[in-house]
Amino acid sequence: MAGMTDHDERRLRQRAATGDPDALDDLIALAVERGDLNELRRLSDAGNSDAAAHLIELAGERGDLSELRHLSAQGHSDATAVLIETAAEQNNLTELRRLAAAGNSDATEVLAELTDDD
Repeated sequence: MAGMTDHDERRLRQRAATGDPDALDDLIALAVERGDLNELRRLSDAGNSDAAAHLIELAGERGDLSELRHLSAQGHSDATAVLIETAAEQNNLTELRRLAAAGNSDATEVLAELTDDD
């Protein structure tokens, strides 16, 4: 995808917009290569599960709790798992408490482990 011209990218977007699955895959790959969270978010919000998976992965790598919260709220269980993991890595007890209070048993377990004084 490196070296793609603006014209090539426009054509790729047009093909993806008409439902060409190969073009959509290429558009996702381009967004991943560029680390373009906005593009991945746009595709994820349009219902593309591959874009959502890549967005979750990138947000986790960047420690972006806000993005992970958004994806979790949309029902992406993988985002919830990564949110818990990332909050634990950041020792963000507030986030873990929020998730636990909302009924997330995994967050409750992690919170108990982090706050165990034994």
